Amino acid sequence: MTDVAEISRTLQELAALPADRPMGMPGRFYTDPKWFEHESANVLRQGWHCLGRVDEVPEPGDFFTAQVLNEPMIIVRGDDDQVRVLANVCRHRGMPLAEGRGNVKRFVCTYHAWAYGRDGGLLRAARMENAGFKTDNCRLYGFNTQFWNGFIYVNLDDQAAPFEHPELDTLLSAYETETFRLVHVAEENWHTNWKCLVENFMEGYHLSVVHPKTLHDYTPTGLARKGPAGGGFTSYCANYPQDIPSRGMGAPGLSETEQMRSTLFSIFPTQVASQAATLLVSISIFPLGADLIRVKWTMSTYGDQLDDETIQGRIKLWEEVNREDREKLEKMQVALKSKHAQAGPLAADDYEGTIRDFQIWLAQMEAAGGPQVEAAE
Repeated sequence: MTDVAEISRTLQELAALPADRPMGMPGRFYTDPKWFEHESANVLRQGWHCLGRVDEVPEPGDFFTAQVLNEPMIIVRGDDDQVRVLANVCRHRGMPLAEGRGNVKRFVCTYHAWAYGRDGGLLRAARMENAGFKTDNCRLYGFNTQFWNGFIYVNLDDQAAPFEHPELDTLLSAYETETFRLVHVAEENWHTNWKCLVENFMEGYHLSVVHPKTLHDYTPTGLARKGPAGGGFTSYCANYPQDIPSRGMGAPGLSETEQMRSTLFSIFPTQVASQAATLLVSISIFPLGADLIRVKWTMSTYGDQLDDETIQGRIKLWEEVNREDREKLEKMQVALKSKHAQAGPLAADDYEGTIRDFQIWLAQMEAAGGPQVEAAE
């Protein structure tokens, strides 16, 4: 049996375990390069990936770039106020058209000066006398795109249907997530597997251990509670102790319970986020290899309820939280290559039930249209 076939079999077997005896996956699930290639084709290329927030491009011509697997992209707001995700590949010889972020009137290729409008249409191709050349046939490719709660998503599969998560919509509705305004964007590479960061962010078991000074005081492990999950998402609530200072009122429709927690959710395969009354932090994970990811995180706030000093303090806090997680995950990535990195038991549902949700979803995707993997009662 090949490594890929063996890992696939193990995934199906562990995902089908009874709900009261869940197990995590062995190390090879996170380190094997051939498995990464396999899941890139069978999971990542079929999934909806969060690229960032809509208000990263507030004005016509505003753009930023991203890359999902081997597909470079330009996210741009057009003259018609529509946000598009275009291939960052010149239709002439394949040169990238943009880097980083900024504002442009047009995208001009630095190789042969082909120029494209902000809607992706070709505007100019100097000295093109090829009888087969037609401007209309040289538009930049537009990716399958979806907008949800102020986030921008892309799918590499042209035929993929938009995702729908009504239970998650209900969980977040009172926060008014779509109205949050962007205050910070940062990117860096982490030497870890993409699934490790999804699992780390989405479990409360590590909060008091890894983040004793940054998170424990207001989101201790003992108050973590599992939230709703469905086909393609999971969630949990990091509840605050009753004696901590208020962290802001947020939207007028929030209950006291919602004001006193951070609601963490993941839209599979690669977005994880923390929604609180006045603060929204989202991490977009861009897998680059079995042990390398590009991490983009955004912070947004509700209205003007947080002053600039408080916002800067929250940014510094989350920079430290991310540093703490990155340090642990990069060390773990090395150890996961050991032959002794075998499947281990998961903690109770409130602490690691989200990892089981993710595992079951991955098994369903791996089944490639076969029967859904259901957890035994």
